[in-house]
Amino acid sequence: MALQRGPLLLLTLSLGLASAQKTLEEVPVQPGFNAHKVDGRWLTVQLAASRAHLVSPADPLRLGLHSIWTRDEDMEFVLFWTGEGVCKGMNVTVHPTGLQGQFQGSLQGGASMHVRFVSTDYSNLILYVRLEDASKVTSLWALLARRMLGDPTWLGKYLEYVARFQLQKAPVFNLDGKHGPRDTCPRAQAAALGPRLPGLEPPWQ
Repeated sequence: MALQRGPLLLLTLSLGLASAQKTLEEVPVQPGFNAHKVDGRWLTVQLAASRAHLVSPADPLRLGLHSIWTRDEDMEFVLFWTGEGVCKGMNVTVHPTGLQGQFQGSLQGGASMHVRFVSTDYSNLILYVRLEDASKVTSLWALLARRMLGDPTWLGKYLEYVARFQLQKAPVFNLDGKHGPRDTCPRAQAAALGPRLPGLEPPWQ
């Protein structure tokens, strides 16, 4: 039976990767994207994923995006793990792929990361992130805004993608006290002043 399951498992994985590649090809990119206009603080208005229960509301550690910055041609995402007695940051750097509005990098642990800036007016932003490791591919879609009072037009546009790609809504955590812990961490406050803080690492390190 194990020998019979082997080819079936390989077929399932290959079909999954083919589906993920097809999805990636269907994701649009903002025409004329200007990375420098994205610099600064962002709030997460909506978040959805290709897998259900990717993030649990009961998880004691919550990961939230703080800001996005350009570093030469690269882009850096400043995120913070927060929880009771925990507030530690993590910088994730992605590099240009050579295609407009598309970046790639890797996470600790070896998972590859592909980022696509789908649509933006630089006050609102729809962001696509694909995470891929040896066994699975996960797609994340986020609606970001400079202020939490989001534009209903952008929400409608985002929800069209959620329906089109059959995504599952995920909990949203921000560092400003709206839908998440208040921004009282000194390192999170300092992150608003510039792109990199030394020693920003996940709390388990």
